[in-house]
Amino acid sequence: MTILDFGTRSSVSADAPAHRRDPRRGIIAVQLHDALWRVTRPSGEVAGYVERTDDARFRAKRMLPSRRSFVAVGEFWRFDDALDVFATG
Repeated sequence: MTILDFGTRSSVSADAPAHRRDPRRGIIAVQLHDALWRVTRPSGEVAGYVERTDDARFRAKRMLPSRRSFVAVGEFWRFDDALDVFATG
């Protein structure tokens, strides 16, 4: 059985917050567990995910609604750089 404890952040990088609302980018990032953040638009539409890799990079994955799947669009050393992939303007 897998237990997800949303109350702790044991090994998360300092530049990767648990929750970030960024009006400048037009996105909201919510941490789902230690290595995964869901990125949504203010309307609630899922734009994609950012996952932390084993080598401490951040991989941005964009949602493809027509295929109901995700495609990796880049790997970055900084969390903010991964979020820039989803910026709306």
